[in-house]
Amino acid sequence: MILDLNERSREIFRNIVDAYMETGEPIGSRTLAKRLDLGLSPATIRNVMADLEEAGLLYAPHTSAGRLPTEAGLRLFVDGLLEVGNLTEEERDTIESQCAGTDKSLETLLEEATTGLSGLSRCAGLVMAPKADSPLRHIEFVSFGPGRVMVVMVNENGAVENRIVEVPHGLPPSALVEASNYLSARLVGHTVPETAQAIKAELDEHRAQLDTLTTRVVEAGLATWAGGEKGGSLIVRGQANLLDDVTAVADLERIRTLFETLETKETLLRLLSLADSADGVRIFIGADNQLFNVSGCSMIVSSYQDARQRIVGAIGVIGPTRMNYARIIPMVDYTAKLIGRLIG
Repeated sequence: MILDLNERSREIFRNIVDAYMETGEPIGSRTLAKRLDLGLSPATIRNVMADLEEAGLLYAPHTSAGRLPTEAGLRLFVDGLLEVGNLTEEERDTIESQCAGTDKSLETLLEEATTGLSGLSRCAGLVMAPKADSPLRHIEFVSFGPGRVMVVMVNENGAVENRIVEVPHGLPPSALVEASNYLSARLVGHTVPETAQAIKAELDEHRAQLDTLTTRVVEAGLATWAGGEKGGSLIVRGQANLLDDVTAVADLERIRTLFETLETKETLLRLLSLADSADGVRIFIGADNQLFNVSGCSMIVSSYQDARQRIVGAIGVIGPTRMNYARIIPMVDYTAKLIGRLIG
């Protein structure tokens, strides 16, 4: 559709979107005439704006008000007119210093990367940790009080998962050692679902006499990690940034709705998982997705890969639809690639 607009219409449309991203307010033809260096009269600009509105790219929030871009207009702008900038050296250094350190767990790395991305973008940062199909590197059992044991699992990407399992009171310490030895021999180097299936087969065929603890670990859902089948665990940082630039009561209401939606982490995980099938940055604007169709917000997200070049998670930011796409897109892209290098 961008090819259907002549150069004058593109320039007027671009300036309307730029003004919206700067102020969040509608812009009128007289203000736009002063902003543009094209020698166009307000009447000529009004005619172009009317054509853009008829095309579904602009709308008037109030009678006799200026114009704002629609979500379809923002999508057209991002896909066809946006000029993505480059990160400054200072921004690169900030992202890298936030993630620096060789002794960090993957969870800590992701938390700090998300916090840094949130601070730079002034949006809420979010990340989806690696999916549950990574082979395990280590498993052990820790007594967690009478009748309770914590199962500590570490996958090959360094992600740590803790699960609490109910066990019979008075279980001897030797049972923890035996269970650890039994499961380590089968789990390490394999995914949890693969091993759970094999162990259940042994149970069904009575080819192994498992102690009570091991049986309970398997029955308690050893094949699931935080987030279950939704794709992995979720970290959200910097929600307060969404309140920094609120200019109207309507904005407050949209932010309130967004915060409520953020609590439904399964929805976010489903949305983030859309990045699993594609390399590079993906942009979701408003009604592009189920999560933001009433919140007036957008999300920029990029997947990251492990040492085997497999997509294992995604990181991004969530903010108002008038976020600075040109500045934030390279931030998200660089952070995702940095995480991939560090976990590789």
